[in-house]
Amino acid sequence: MIDSLDCPENGTCNLELLPNKSIEFKSDEFGNLYPVISDGDKTLFQYTFQKNPLKNTEDSNYTEIIYAELPSEITEVSITNEELQNVKLYFGRLCYCKGATGYYAIKNGEFKISKASKDSITFKVDFKITEVPQIISTIHQTVSLK
Repeated sequence: MIDSLDCPENGTCNLELLPNKSIEFKSDEFGNLYPVISDGDKTLFQYTFQKNPLKNTEDSNYTEIIYAELPSEITEVSITNEELQNVKLYFGRLCYCKGATGYYAIKNGEFKISKASKDSITFKVDFKITEVPQIISTIHQTVSLK
């Protein structure tokens, strides 16, 4: 669990690497996607932005989640656009915003992993989706592997 340096001021950001997991996106009866996380042989990248709720306001919770499924041994990678689905890169917008919430495949952007040092890696994600508004469009985070 790591706090992001580039997190918007009005919320908190968290990056987690979940080992021995895999993710699959299924559709409900309305065609809306939802993630199913299960035990597996991959490492799940999960970046969460939670906007600070408004005081004395119900239903003001707002969360954005970015998922990617990585190999169990994380290696350097640089992929763009349609290749982003090779790592199941998805964006989730969870809020009380009628018609503008859900999970969406990211098909426009880039995802890079590079070695920062012997014991750390840097994630750089830049993306844009068109289906719903987004607050997070860039993630630049170094993570210790110790």
